[in-house]
Amino acid sequence: MTVTIHFAAGVANWAEYEAPLRAALARAGIAANLSDRAADPAHVDYIIFAPGGVINDFTPYTGCKAVLSLWAGVEKYINNPTLTQPLARMVNDELTEGMVEYVVGHVLRHHLGMDAHIHGQDGVWRNTILPPLARERTVAVLGLGELGAASARALAALNFRVLGWSRSAKAIEGVECHSGDEGLDHVLSQAEIAVLLMPLTAETTNVLDARRLALMPKGAVIVNPGRGPLIDDEALLAALDSGQIGHATLDVFRVEPLPKDHPYWAHPRVTVTPHIAADTRVKSACEVLVENIRRGEAGLPLLHLVDRTRGY
Repeated sequence: MTVTIHFAAGVANWAEYEAPLRAALARAGIAANLSDRAADPAHVDYIIFAPGGVINDFTPYTGCKAVLSLWAGVEKYINNPTLTQPLARMVNDELTEGMVEYVVGHVLRHHLGMDAHIHGQDGVWRNTILPPLARERTVAVLGLGELGAASARALAALNFRVLGWSRSAKAIEGVECHSGDEGLDHVLSQAEIAVLLMPLTAETTNVLDARRLALMPKGAVIVNPGRGPLIDDEALLAALDSGQIGHATLDVFRVEPLPKDHPYWAHPRVTVTPHIAADTRVKSACEVLVENIRRGEAGLPLLHLVDRTRGY
């Protein structure tokens, strides 16, 4: 039996994905009619999707068994009323590895005060102040899904005191986990460095507002590789200007690319990175896509199904 797969993730992605996706299907022994065009939507078995592709209305895809996203985040399309098919988001080991490396790198950068040396090459040999050891530094990871939990474990392995927060209670070895609104306030009140890896929902939009920024220890650092709207931008800029927040390393923004005239670019206490913390890597992503197609054909539960009631 041949499955029909519509690659509806845009021309640029098709050019990257076509060959490795065909190879992954062949390795799995799946006979597939794979195309970036759907001659008859009613006979499509699976849709590989990314926002900005060619589908806005999923209604004609009456036989579709699942929509398989190339993105980890689903906030841009989860509220599409025509998207009623089972929806799986992208989770893969290489994406997780990339996020962990970004988080650990920037946490260590701020923990060790590396910027003072990198940007302070002025010929003056100053007396140095040793940073605390990792076990003397409290790092908070907000959001304990796949990416957050992996990052929290990596930081704990380096001997940081790691506080974790999630909407519902979690247990991660080596991480002091909290949940709920009171738990979030408690975690932030101790976070010398806070890493934001929460999904974007109505509840987490602007979750770091003026009140919560004021809870953090003075001079605390924020690292946001999660979602731009988790932070109230005006409140963060005010907290940076006052010194309440010592630095913000930001990889994600409400508008991307970040406009040239945005205050973050010129602010001395902000590091802008161009949404590079973690991205879908083609080869490993193809393995995840094909595994879900194999599962769908075998009647097995799909991996990484989105819970529409939670929004992720």
